[in-house]
Amino acid sequence: MTTHTISQDLAPTGTLRASINLGNPVLAQGTPEAPAGITVDLAREIAARLGVGVELLCFDAARKSFDAMADGRADLCFLAVDPARETEVAFTAPYVVIEGVYAVPRGSALTTVEEVDAPGVRIGVKKGSAYDLFLSRSLARATVVRGEEGVDVFRTEGLEVGAGIRQPLTAYAGEHPEVRLIEGRFMEIRQAVGTTVGRRPETVAFLRDTVEELKANGFVAESLRRSGQDAGLLAPPA
Repeated sequence: MTTHTISQDLAPTGTLRASINLGNPVLAQGTPEAPAGITVDLAREIAARLGVGVELLCFDAARKSFDAMADGRADLCFLAVDPARETEVAFTAPYVVIEGVYAVPRGSALTTVEEVDAPGVRIGVKKGSAYDLFLSRSLARATVVRGEEGVDVFRTEGLEVGAGIRQPLTAYAGEHPEVRLIEGRFMEIRQAVGTTVGRRPETVAFLRDTVEELKANGFVAESLRRSGQDAGLLAPPA
């Protein structure tokens, strides 16, 4: 299958429309008018390899980024792999692996990840995030409380626990001495490139091969460093 044929399948409008989640500061930074970060770099590199232009559609939450794919407004997305999304999205292997962690009030009796799943424990999450999907599926006794930002609903509603991505939650705890992180992670969040499941197998294979090449040749690690992120987040080879 030629590059031209793949570009016609993946970018039928002649422009690769990429859905960017500015709500995850590990993956994207900046503004909708001037986004930056690993996902922006990946979108531009994939478009360049296909010989097409790129349009960056910026959102403030993963669920909105997912909806743009599902609605046909975007051709490419950058989301965490999750069974709830795989009905709509064909994913590559992850290019970055980040951690989901818990924050609690400093005086909380909760000290381990396992202790969080208990009756009466309410966990604030960002609605539609990878950790919302995971916790909603896996918790047996604790309750998930959804909001626009997990840490905001944790604070404003006085919840027992807030869930989030390690990097921004660590920064939040550093600025709020009344909050601490629970040691360890409750999940690995495998961030991958995706397109709609209706794309040709050759198109999905092109995306998967491209991601593996960009992981191996240093592109992903260098992009992470350039955007102020830890290059150690680079996912292992598929």
